[in-house]
Amino acid sequence: MLHATTSDAAKRHHLREALATGELLRFPGALNPLSARLIAEHGFEGVYVSGAVLSADLGLPDIGLTTLPEVATRAGQIARMSDLPTIVDADTGFGEPMNVARTVQMLEDAGLAGCHIEDQVNPKRCGHLEGKQVVDAATAVRRIRAAVAARRDENFLVMARTDVRAMEGLDAMIDRAKAYVAAGADAIFPEALRDVREFEQVTSAVDVPVLANMTEFGKSELLTTAQLAGAGVQIVIYPVTLFRLAMGAAEAGLAEIAAEGTQRALVPQMQTRKRLYELVDYAGYAAFDTDIFTSTDPDHADWS
Repeated sequence: MLHATTSDAAKRHHLREALATGELLRFPGALNPLSARLIAEHGFEGVYVSGAVLSADLGLPDIGLTTLPEVATRAGQIARMSDLPTIVDADTGFGEPMNVARTVQMLEDAGLAGCHIEDQVNPKRCGHLEGKQVVDAATAVRRIRAAVAARRDENFLVMARTDVRAMEGLDAMIDRAKAYVAAGADAIFPEALRDVREFEQVTSAVDVPVLANMTEFGKSELLTTAQLAGAGVQIVIYPVTLFRLAMGAAEAGLAEIAAEGTQRALVPQMQTRKRLYELVDYAGYAAFDTDIFTSTDPDHADWS
């Protein structure tokens, strides 16, 4: 009820332990706080908060228009919903190195287990679109160093994302990944790799976990968990999948109502009221209210 029962520090510690096993961890993107509970119930290892989803949810393109308070608030709302670790897209860190440092501390305070900072210019673009630009390697390294220096919990995961593959090729991207690891990055997020062979080259080149972005309609082949694990990848995100499923269903539902004048045919496709009440723990809230507010037990009396 209300919040997860696992502390933020414990979630971060559990994530570190899970990464130490070398196994692949699956992080679907939550489209809202309640969907994070669904992710947990289906046995996934973590929850992801996508900057693209957060932007789209506000009716904005993913071009760096969202602010740090918006991201930290929404990510915190999602993180509190499950006992799983939650990692978030922190774009370019929302400014200069000092801004990056503040970003990390605000995300720690919000209950996140980690974030990734990218090497695009600010304002950024979606990682699978044309026209991206990256900052020079020295500037990107300063961002990572600032993020690492700012964290107060050593288990908070600082990931470095690099978008340079699209502009300068795989070798240049690997060189940057190595520089970011040397700067203290705990994991590498190589954006927009083409296929499993490229992931194999990256995982062989660095000695920290590598994240794979399995976003639909992008530049990367949609690989299976078996393929990713075989390539040495340790984190896979599905950032926009749930959002796209939900919006597709919403569009189809509205079209049905407009055409037929009723939603009757759609009801079998809907989540039932009973299932919704299970997810929000309606019974838990009712039991708490009965025990505390309407209790007749003298030991629980309100003497205020």
